[in-house]
Amino acid sequence: MPIIKHEQFLEAPVEVCFDLARNVDIHTQTTPKTNEKAVGGVTEGLLEQGDMVTWEATHLGVRQRLTAKITHMERPTMFVDCMVKGAFHSFTHTHHFQEVSGGTLMIDRFEYKSPFGLVGVMADKLFLEKYMTNFIISRARELKRIAEGY
Repeated sequence: MPIIKHEQFLEAPVEVCFDLARNVDIHTQTTPKTNEKAVGGVTEGLLEQGDMVTWEATHLGVRQRLTAKITHMERPTMFVDCMVKGAFHSFTHTHHFQEVSGGTLMIDRFEYKSPFGLVGVMADKLFLEKYMTNFIISRARELKRIAEGY
């Protein structure tokens, strides 16, 4: 089961970073390459513990839907979203926010399991893990850009 971890420093207060990361409207702004939009559940504003959102996006050339639920939240230092329905067998994405001198250290930990057994494991090694890593890094950089201009 691949685990992707990425750290991004943001020159912004921890509360701002936390709220931007769980804002549905901001999420769509940070994912322009996949054209993500919320089409079900909470479709705007801030996500709270227990909320579900269904995203529609184009990944690897395929238009797809994924529903995630906010399963845990400790404002303003952490929240967790887990896939309820979608292309993965499962995933858990933990978002940590640590106040540091001069700003916030945002730490993404994305743990997932691909579908299709051995074929999925091969897809991870061939392209999926790299694709997901790049997706998470790209979104973190966009959040940094937005937070530092806030």
